[in-house]
Amino acid sequence: MNILVINCGSSSLKFQLIDSESEKCIAKGLCERIGIEGSMITYAPEGGEKEKTTTPMPDHTEAIRLVLNALTNEKTGVVKSLDEIGAVGHRIVHGGEKFTYSAIINDEVIAAIKECNDLAPLHNPANLIGIDACKTLMPTTPMVAVFDTAFHQTMPEEAYLYGIPYEYYEKYKVRRYGFHGTSHSYVSKRAAEVLGEDYENLKIVVCHLGNGSSVSAVKNGKCVDTSMGLTPLEGLIMGTRSGDIDPAIIEFLANKEGMTAQEVVNVLNKKSGVLGLSAGLSSDFRDLEDGLAKNDENAIRAMKTFCYRVAKYIGSYAAAMNGIDAICFTAGVGENGPIVRNFVCDRLQFLGIELDQELNNKRGQDLVITTPESKTKVLVIPTNEELAIARETAALVK
Repeated sequence: MNILVINCGSSSLKFQLIDSESEKCIAKGLCERIGIEGSMITYAPEGGEKEKTTTPMPDHTEAIRLVLNALTNEKTGVVKSLDEIGAVGHRIVHGGEKFTYSAIINDEVIAAIKECNDLAPLHNPANLIGIDACKTLMPTTPMVAVFDTAFHQTMPEEAYLYGIPYEYYEKYKVRRYGFHGTSHSYVSKRAAEVLGEDYENLKIVVCHLGNGSSVSAVKNGKCVDTSMGLTPLEGLIMGTRSGDIDPAIIEFLANKEGMTAQEVVNVLNKKSGVLGLSAGLSSDFRDLEDGLAKNDENAIRAMKTFCYRVAKYIGSYAAAMNGIDAICFTAGVGENGPIVRNFVCDRLQFLGIELDQELNNKRGQDLVITTPESKTKVLVIPTNEELAIARETAALVK
């Protein structure tokens, strides 16, 4: 069965068509600047050349229509008709406490997703627009919602509650939810396969490190803690996000800078992280690595602080799980940043980690990058959220 995977943002749409039997990507692409002048679709069939077309995309329905036209195009399309697409899997950012697993989309599921909109106001409405657009153009094709938050719903109460009046949890469901769940699930399961170990008998820390970053503790096949919270702002220092701070900083900066609380939160989301720590040098870790090579003090400061926070979370999760068998690095920085992995693991010598530097410098494949003598194994596992969504979708619609 061919599964179309859709990941909708407010002005963008990523897509992949995946053969669920072979698990190969048949085609993929990206719609950018939806509803904005200069909108463009990028499309790449398997084994073919990447095509970029600038064309008006006033809304997501038109973007979906262009995606379907590209997939069925006589010259470069990969299917003859939409009948060859067996199902659509939609990435949904926030499922709150309502969804602990993926779900076949119906009116009841859509209503429940809408109820979570205030928990992810930038993401869930866009995800719903993508669902609506697909329903308009593919009304008889089954669709599945795959939630970023679902994997973390196994956290115990002591891990997800905040130290605030319990009534706020009861009334508004203010708690830790966590994100990147599809990635954490895929990578932790893949790590067990690579190690040849039983997934339900391992203690794994997954470090999803990119412009958005999060860490999770996976014990015996279940997530028991994760770094992101009610929103994706909590946890690690990220590209432009502050991660953990003293909440009183918000009022302090508002008073000092004459800003509203909302304006301070905007700074914490968009002007902080390694971008802020590097004095505006960059939020791109490749630029920071270039700065390290030049001994740039701003790059050094940002990288060291970022890596310290990652190591600190790994250490705390070793305590949360009462031990640790493996650490996995994934996503853009985790998969492609040997310097970051070195900095982080250098702070974790108490776990008996011995990196193999030659292996650490490789990328683009599943790898154990520690020596055979290392007490804790360290792996690089390229994440594949689209494949994970396709698997969830196929399992539900078959």
